[in-house]
Amino acid sequence: MPDLLIELFSEEIPARMQARAREDLRKLVTDGLVEAGLHYAHAAAFSTPRRLVLALEGLSEHSPTLREERKGPATSAPEKAIEGFLRATGLTLDQLDVRDDKKGQVYFAVVEKPGRAAPEIVAEVLDKTIRTFPWPKSMRWGAGALRWVRPLHSILCILTTEAGAEVVPLTVDGIASGNTTEGHRFMAPGRFAVTSFDDYAAKLKAAKVVLDSAEREDIIWHDATQMAFARGLELVEDKGLLAEVAGLVECPVALMGDIAPDFLGLPPEVLQTSMKEHQKFFSVKNPKTGRIEGFVTVANRETADHGATILKGNLKVLSARLSDAKFFWENDLRLVKSEGLEGMGAGLANVTFHNKLGSQAAQIERIEALAREIAPLVGASPDLAAEAARVVKADLRSAMVGEFPELQGVMGGYYARAAGLPDAVANACKGHYSPLGPSDDVPTEPVTVAVALADKIDTLTGFWAIDEKPTGSKDPFALRRAALGVIRLVLANGLRLKLSDILPPALRRVSGDSLLTYADMSDVIFKRPQTGLPLLHSPVDWETSEVLDALAHAVKSDDLNFDERRAAAESRAARVLGGNADEVLSLLSFFHDRLKVFLKDQNIRHDVIDACLAMPGTDDLTLLVKRAEALGAVLATEDGANLIAGFKRANNILAQAEAKDGVEYSYGADVKFAEGAEEVALFAALDTAEAAIAPAMAAEDFATAMGAMAALRGPIDAFFTAVQINAENEIVRRNRLNLLSRIRQICLSVADLTKLEG
Repeated sequence: MPDLLIELFSEEIPARMQARAREDLRKLVTDGLVEAGLHYAHAAAFSTPRRLVLALEGLSEHSPTLREERKGPATSAPEKAIEGFLRATGLTLDQLDVRDDKKGQVYFAVVEKPGRAAPEIVAEVLDKTIRTFPWPKSMRWGAGALRWVRPLHSILCILTTEAGAEVVPLTVDGIASGNTTEGHRFMAPGRFAVTSFDDYAAKLKAAKVVLDSAEREDIIWHDATQMAFARGLELVEDKGLLAEVAGLVECPVALMGDIAPDFLGLPPEVLQTSMKEHQKFFSVKNPKTGRIEGFVTVANRETADHGATILKGNLKVLSARLSDAKFFWENDLRLVKSEGLEGMGAGLANVTFHNKLGSQAAQIERIEALAREIAPLVGASPDLAAEAARVVKADLRSAMVGEFPELQGVMGGYYARAAGLPDAVANACKGHYSPLGPSDDVPTEPVTVAVALADKIDTLTGFWAIDEKPTGSKDPFALRRAALGVIRLVLANGLRLKLSDILPPALRRVSGDSLLTYADMSDVIFKRPQTGLPLLHSPVDWETSEVLDALAHAVKSDDLNFDERRAAAESRAARVLGGNADEVLSLLSFFHDRLKVFLKDQNIRHDVIDACLAMPGTDDLTLLVKRAEALGAVLATEDGANLIAGFKRANNILAQAEAKDGVEYSYGADVKFAEGAEEVALFAALDTAEAAIAPAMAAEDFATAMGAMAALRGPIDAFFTAVQINAENEIVRRNRLNLLSRIRQICLSVADLTKLEG
C-alpha cells in the first residue's frame, strides 16, 4: 500500500496560524479521501514557517467498486415511466433484470460504479483543499485567483510504493505538482528531489530545516535553559512564547544576552512583558533575587561569528524599547509621589466603563461600597477594603498600562507601595483581577478577596441590570469568567457568603447609576424644574411624587405622554428601591450553572448538584458544595447506590397510591400496626436515622447525616423483600404507606433524591 506525502511551500506563514493550519490540512485531506472510498493507516501533519506538510501511511491503491441495485417500475407500467427509469440509471432496456414481486414482475437495474485509482482521488481532494483552505486571513497575488495566507510557491505531492515514488499530477492556478522542495532560505538554498517521507525529513534536516514544531520547541528550551544554567541563572517559563518562537524559525539557534544595568531597576514584569511583546525574547532571572538580568533570543540561522552580530542588533533595539519602558515607569512614579494613587486615577471619571453603566469612576464608587459590605464577611477591615477599592483601578491611567494593558493590576501594586499605602492595599491592587482563568491562583488575603469579589459581582450585576447576559456561545463581557472567579474565591477560601444578601444591594446600586446614565437625568433629578433647588436628600425621596414628576420630565420619549412617562419613571424608581427579585434569581441560576461546570471537573455529577440545589441555602456556595461532596461520597458506596433504588421504589409506590386514593399519606405511621420483624426493624431504623440526621443537618455535618441515611439501605431492602405494601387489611395498608412517607421525608431532608438519575 502506498504512502502519501504532501507539502505546500509558501512565503512565511504567521506563527499563530500554523497549529490550526496543520490540523485543517490533515482533516480536509483525510476526510476527502475517506469520503471518496480510500483508507489509510496513519496520518501526521507538520509545519514550519514556510511549509505545511501531511504524511499518510498505508493508503489504499484504489477505491472499491460499488454495486447498487435499484428497483424500477412494473413491466406493465406505462412506457414513459419505464423511459424515466432508464434515464435515471443510464441503462438500456435490455440491461435491466426482470424479477417477480408481490404485485407481479418489475424491472431492476444493477448499477456498478467502478473504483478509481488513488492518484486520481488524491489530486481531486488536494485541489479542492488548496482552493477552499480556511485561513483566518488570506491574500491574492499576481494575476491569479488563488487565495493563500502568503504567496504559494510549490506543491509537492508523491505516492511512494516499493516500486518507487510517483508524482500525483495536478495544477492549481498555474502551480504544477512535483517531487521537489527547498531547504533553509539562507543556509541551504536551492531545490532538491525527495522519494518518500523519510527521505524528505532526512534531506530537510541536512538542509538546516527542523520539520517538527515540537522538536524545534525542545531544541529552543534545552539550549536556552543550558545557557542560563551555565551562568547560574534560570529561564522564565513561557509555553505560549515558546510555541510562537518555534513557529518563527526553521533552524532554531538560541543566543543569550545581558540587560544593561540602567534597566535592571525596572519591575521584573515590565522587563518580561516588554521583551516578550516587542522582541519575542525569553526572560532570564537571577533565582536568588528574582530580578530579570538577561534574555534569550532565537535566531533562524547559524553564523560564522556565533550570533554576535545578531545579538548586537537585538541589544540595540532592546535598549530603545526598555528606554521607553523606563520613561513610562519614572513618569508614573513621579505622578504617584506628587498626587497619590487616587490622583493618578482621577481621570477615570472621563473614561466610560459602559455607555449604560457610566464611567470607570462610577464603577469604582460601587466597588468601594460593595467591598465595604463584603469585608466583614471575609475577615477584612471595611475601611482598608474601601481604601483599596478606591485605588485598584488607578493604574489604568498610568503610562505603563497604556503601553502594556496586560500589566494592569501588577503595576497598581507597585504604584501603591510607592505611594506609601499599606501592603494589604498594594496586594489588592495586584490581585483583585484574579482568578482570571481555571488555572490561575486564587487570592487568599482578606482585603484582596473582598475587593476581588466586589469587582466581579459589580460587573455581573451591572450587565444583568442592563440585560446584557451571555447568550449561547457569546459572552462579550466575560461574565462566565467573572462568575467562575466568584465561585473559586468563595470555595478556595471557605467563605460563608449568602449571595441573596449581597446581590440585591449591588443590583440596586448599579440600577441607580444606570438610571442616571441611560436616561440622561442627572441634572433634572437633583433640581426642581422651576427653582433649580435640590430635590433628593435621602433614598426615601425616590418615592415622593415630586421626584417621580421630575423623573417623568427627564425621561426622553416623544412617543409617551406625561402620565406614561411618569409610569415609566415609577417603574425605574421601583427597581432602584429594591424591585430586583427577578434579576437576583436569574443571577443565582447563572452562578449555579457555572458551579455545575466547575464541579464537573471535580468529578461531582450534575444530578448530584441538582439534588442539592433543591434544598435550602443554595445561595451559600460553600454550603452547597459541602452538601454535594457528601452526597457524592455516599453514592459512591454500595449502600448509598442501593439506598437510592429503595428510596425511588418507596417514592413511586407512594406516588401511585396517593394519586389513586386522592389523599396524601404523611400523617405518621404507628409501630403497633406493624407485622413481622422486618417491618418493626424499619420503624426502629427510621427512628435512629431521624435522631441522627436532624442535629447533623442543623450542624451542617452532611457527611454524618448522609451516612445515617445510607444506613437505612439494609432495613429498607429487608422490608420490601418481606412485606406486601398493598395488604388486604386497609388499616395495615395505610400504615405501611405512611411508613413509606417517613422514608421519603427523612431522605428528602438530606437532599432531593428524586433529582438523581438511574
